[in-house]
Amino acid sequence: MPEAASYLFEVSTPLGFSVRTTASYWALIEEKHPEIAGQQVEVQTCLRSPEQIRQSKQERTVYLFYRSRPPYHLCVIVKRLNDTGFVITCYVTDKIKEGDKIWPTSE
Repeated sequence: MPEAASYLFEVSTPLGFSVRTTASYWALIEEKHPEIAGQQVEVQTCLRSPEQIRQSKQERTVYLFYRSRPPYHLCVIVKRLNDTGFVITCYVTDKIKEGDKIWPTSE
């Protein structure tokens, strides 16, 4: 079986790299953040078409993808290694975290 077949999803981001996760890792995220259960399509949309992307000030290989989900925001946190990223976690939040805003570059 090809390696890619073991991924639950893999999507391209506006930053030029793809992000993926496995079914087993997704299950861990759903366990820790039950509000994300069944939200795979929304998470993929957030990665593909975010309203904002921030880069962590502490860990430069970590990116926070945001998309509005009134009155909250969906946040997908991604770690990038070389040209590939993987989902660290995702959750619903009432506030956008600090970090360097890197996308969109202008408003």
